[in-house]
Amino acid sequence: MVCAQEALWQLALDRVVLMPTGDPPHKRIDRDPGREERYELCWLAAAGRDWLEVSREEIDRPGQSYSEDTLRLLHEASPGDELCLIMGSDQAMSLPAWREPENVLRLAEVGVARREGIEEERVRAALAGLAGGDRVTFFDMPRVDVSSSDVRERVAAGRPYECLVPERVARRIAERGLYAEEPS
Repeated sequence: MVCAQEALWQLALDRVVLMPTGDPPHKRIDRDPGREERYELCWLAAAGRDWLEVSREEIDRPGQSYSEDTLRLLHEASPGDELCLIMGSDQAMSLPAWREPENVLRLAEVGVARREGIEEERVRAALAGLAGGDRVTFFDMPRVDVSSSDVRERVAAGRPYECLVPERVARRIAERGLYAEEPS
């Protein structure tokens, strides 16, 4: 949420759209509650924020979710919109290994949240060989040492997590027993 808020403000975006992934091709989520539950968690996090929306684009589409496909479909649906794909510098470093990375850069500007330990120069060097690699804008983010993986691990370990996510999301995780360690 901090990343979304800072991107909105620093990149002068009109709105931010959370896009829960359908079937991620490169990352498996331990104790994944499923597409619909991930959508609901995003919806709960966005509730009450008029600048924040949630899309079903990837969870309703069958097959693996590739950013290039999603951006292409969004562009076709609203060709006048300027798209900005928001990610952390760790993800930006891996962009050359994505499917059709040059199409990703052609379809959207990339807003990169600076992360501790990954300098802007390293990211720019990693993207330098890609057409459109200059379509990257960096923004600062207050240091918050928490990630979705951290939250899932804390829940599974029975450690407190409630202050790390919006209140409605924490309540949903607790009510549904999401991400809890599987019983032996």
